[in-house]
Formats: sequence, C-alpha cells, structure tokens
Amino acid sequence: MTPAQTPATLVLGGGLMGLAVAHQLARQNQTVLVISRRRSEAAGFVAAGMLAPHAEGLSGKLLKLGQASLERIPRWVAQIEGDSGLGCGLRNSGIVVPFRTATERDAYPTASLGKTLDRTGLEREIPGLGPEWSTGLLFEQDGQIDNRRQLMRALERACVSLGVKFMEGAEVLDLARDSAGQLCSIHLRSAEGEQQQLSCRQAVLCSGAWSQQLVPQLPVFPVKGQMLSLQGPREALKRVIFGPGTYLVPREDGLIVVGATSERDAGFAEGLTPDGQKQLQTGIASLLPTAANWPPMERWWGFRPCTPDEGPLLGPGPLQGLWLACGHHRNGVLLAAITAELTAGAVRGKKMNRQMAGLLQAFSWSRFG
Repeated sequence: MTPAQTPATLVLGGGLMGLAVAHQLARQNQTVLVISRRRSEAAGFVAAGMLAPHAEGLSGKLLKLGQASLERIPRWVAQIEGDSGLGCGLRNSGIVVPFRTATERDAYPTASLGKTLDRTGLEREIPGLGPEWSTGLLFEQDGQIDNRRQLMRALERACVSLGVKFMEGAEVLDLARDSAGQLCSIHLRSAEGEQQQLSCRQAVLCSGAWSQQLVPQLPVFPVKGQMLSLQGPREALKRVIFGPGTYLVPREDGLIVVGATSERDAGFAEGLTPDGQKQLQTGIASLLPTAANWPPMERWWGFRPCTPDEGPLLGPGPLQGLWLACGHHRNGVLLAAITAELTAGAVRGKKMNRQMAGLLQAFSWSRFG
C-alpha cells in the first residue's frame, strides 16, 4: 500500500470497538483501514451482550457514560442494520438482580433506579428462580444484544458497505513519531510474514486487552473470562438474571448465554479450566436449578481489557495523532455506541457539547498520572 493509498485514519484492532469506530468514521465520509491480527480473539465475539449500566451497579462517571450509551443504542443499531441489511439482535428484555437479603438489595449502588421485587415478584419475573433469593431489583430500562452471533457480523458488513478496508492477520509492531512527537507511521508484520511501514498521521488504538503491548504507558491488562451456553426451551427465560458471579442471558431462540469467571491472575493463558467451568455450573444451579439439566451448546473464553478503575481509555493518547478507544473491561458492548460517537467526533475535530466533552475528559488515559 503506497502513501497515496493509505486511508486518512488507521484503526488498530478489528474487534467491536474497532468496527464501531470505523463504521462511524466511514459514515462521516472518512477513509478508514482496519488492521487486525485475529478478529476472532476480540472480546466482542466473547461477551454476553448485556446492556446493563443499572443492573451492573455502575456508579459515578462510568454510570453516566453507560447511560449516555444506552440512550444511543437504538439509533446506533438502526444505522448498522440499515447499512448492513442484517439484524443485530437487540432486545429490551429487562434485567433482574436477585439478592438474599433486603439489606444487600438496598446497599446496591443503583437500587434507587430499579423496581423492588419481593419473593412473589421474583417468581413472577423468573419462574423457577432458586430458593435462596428472597428479594431483587428489576431494571426494565436495561437489555441485551446478540453480539456474538449477530452484531459483530452486521458491523463487519456495514463497514464493508461503506468502503472500509481491512488488513486481516497483520500485527502492528510499533508506532513511529517524527521529531515533533507526531505519529508518522506504523510498523507491522503482514499475514504473509512481510514487514511493512505504513505512513499515517492519525490512528485509533482499539486493541483491547493487548493495548499495552503496543503503547506501554497505558494501564490496560487482561482479565480472563470463561463462558458457556445452554439450549433451553423457547421463552423459558424472558428476563436476564444478573446474579453475583454468574449471569444468564436468554436469546430469542431459547439459547442461554452463561457467564462469566473473572480471572485476574490468568494473564493471557488460553483455554478452559475445570475450576472455571465448575464455577459456572454452580452459579446456574443456584440461580435457575432447572437450567442445570439443559444441554450445553458451546464453551469458550476471552480476555477483558481492564484498567485500574475499570473505566475505558478514551480521547487523545500519549502520542500526538493517536486516539484511544480501549480498556472497556466488562462493559464494552454497552459502551460501543458512545465510544464510537465520541471517538469519531474527536478524530474529526468536531465541536462537542459540554456533556460529551466532559465524558471524553473524564476517561482520558492521563487520569492515571
């Protein structure tokens, strides 16, 4: 690829964030090249797809970012579906958070934003819920999207339809800067093993849990998660159950996505473990005992990109011309819409209102000093 052919913006990473940012830039008539080492390893193909700023008990600025993204998701999904011709599996299912005691329930950070349920109310919303749960909160405003089977595929096709170019199987090795500290090129190894230098003045880092390997200043580290899916009867579970340590996310066809372990000491160790799978089975038996008899369909793992405060890194990076859209931990699917909007706006130098500018500043990488 010659300098004349190099697109205006390079997106480093072809997962959910990379595709979402590339899509928004392309919708604003920007030329974009997405460089991806192995898209199948992206967290967007692994996550359960909960849209749950309230059910997850977020607080402070992260809750505000999540709420802003949740508000934008229907319009964002409509754009993707319109550009791709494919459905994304968005469902306004609502999420139930069960508790053993009213004290635990009332101490939940977002308790005031949910509807309180007694045991009778819990049984009405979640028939067959385990007996240890006496009360709960229903967050009707939260939902889910089928990221693993639908959203990622629709985003890929939407990008292609808008002219986004892809370089798959390529690993970015280094970022080069000129004497003024401006990004000037990237050094990569192609799928064929050839090393190349691509000139660029602007790039967006969307490398998920691997972001620190390319930009060492960024405090992003992997948190491994193992998951599985069950095939239940259609309509057997209508609400998402968000229990402590385990959640059950029902798709429209009866598939139940179950997650997820949180293994902070696993690093990038691949593969399933007996302990991780046992933890998931124990959670299923506690939350919905009848589901323990439903046949398992798939088992998988992935790596959440985490930061010390579990908030993402957005906005300008430590290198002029490098923008950040990484470190979303367990809220990547929820935050994709707002991340794409904020990042595309920042890359293009678009003037933002006070709220959006404040959110971008709140999640600057410089907050870690």
